Amino acid sequence: MPHTPATDRAPAPAPSSRCGFRRSLLVPLAAALALATGMGTWYALGGAAGPGAPAAGSGDTVAAVAKSLHLPWPAEGQASVAVEGIGSLGTRGEQRPVPIASVTKVMTAYVILEEHPMRAGAPGAAVTADEQAANESYSSVETTAPVLAGRTYTQRLLLELMMVPSGNNVARLLARWGAGSEKAFVAKMNETAAALGMERTTYTGVSGMESSTRSTATDQLRLARAAMEDPVFREIVATRTVEAPGAGVTFRNTNKLLGRDGVIGLKTGSSTPAGGNLVWASTQDIAGTPRLILGVVLHQRAGTSPAEGSAAAHEAGRALVTAVRATLPDALRPV
Repeated sequence: MPHTPATDRAPAPAPSSRCGFRRSLLVPLAAALALATGMGTWYALGGAAGPGAPAAGSGDTVAAVAKSLHLPWPAEGQASVAVEGIGSLGTRGEQRPVPIASVTKVMTAYVILEEHPMRAGAPGAAVTADEQAANESYSSVETTAPVLAGRTYTQRLLLELMMVPSGNNVARLLARWGAGSEKAFVAKMNETAAALGMERTTYTGVSGMESSTRSTATDQLRLARAAMEDPVFREIVATRTVEAPGAGVTFRNTNKLLGRDGVIGLKTGSSTPAGGNLVWASTQDIAGTPRLILGVVLHQRAGTSPAEGSAAAHEAGRALVTAVRATLPDALRPV
């Protein structure tokens, strides 16, 4: 049976029946509504921008709209929120690199899907579990998901086992499969972070176990924007439960916001040095256009237990997503 210790405690399995730029502000209403956007695509005023670039902000009117939201920012750690096609709703906390625990797996999944793309709904490539991944299934010091040595799994299932119950052993298995070694895969993660403009992020492992893997809320928001452009990534982070074949166990998603307030993902992460961390994605119709809302909260109750940190991150995330959904449409309504 898998163990669920320090980095990201998964909920108890169900019966076997079946994770450094200045903050940008909200773009003006007229410009925001004039933008032609599609789900998962981000646009910025003033020229072309990559998928991780923040939307441009301007002037006192912009600041007034953002301020009028009175968002319930967490009192500790750091946070950032943005809306597709509209821009940043701001950041809070010093954007200094902090441990991010299993939020690391967002980049792991992103790199795997960039280099081994899949069609929506498809199983993807076949991956054979090695002895290391199987042996690590029974670790008592980290969160794992059970796999059997020599058994072939689909790429999609392994991504689900990595993202839903946050299996560290599966993250390392995918890294070895994707790059030949974990070290080579970590190099790809850092190259990708640099390409996305994540200037204050350093990856030292693929699972988040290492407290030396550090990032900021604004950097993780850049990554979340890019990752959510992939329909397969969206499907995986929206998965409610996943069954581990041959183990007779079904895991529930560690993201307790999933399915509430339009939340369709994304990833949790908790450890004593990292505290509680949560990247969330929600959808809402704003001025007749469906928009993707993304938020990141990091370093909640750091130094306490993973369970306490996780609870604090979920509480902070829930407060932000409900406030944005409740107040943004009115704030953007023409006067």
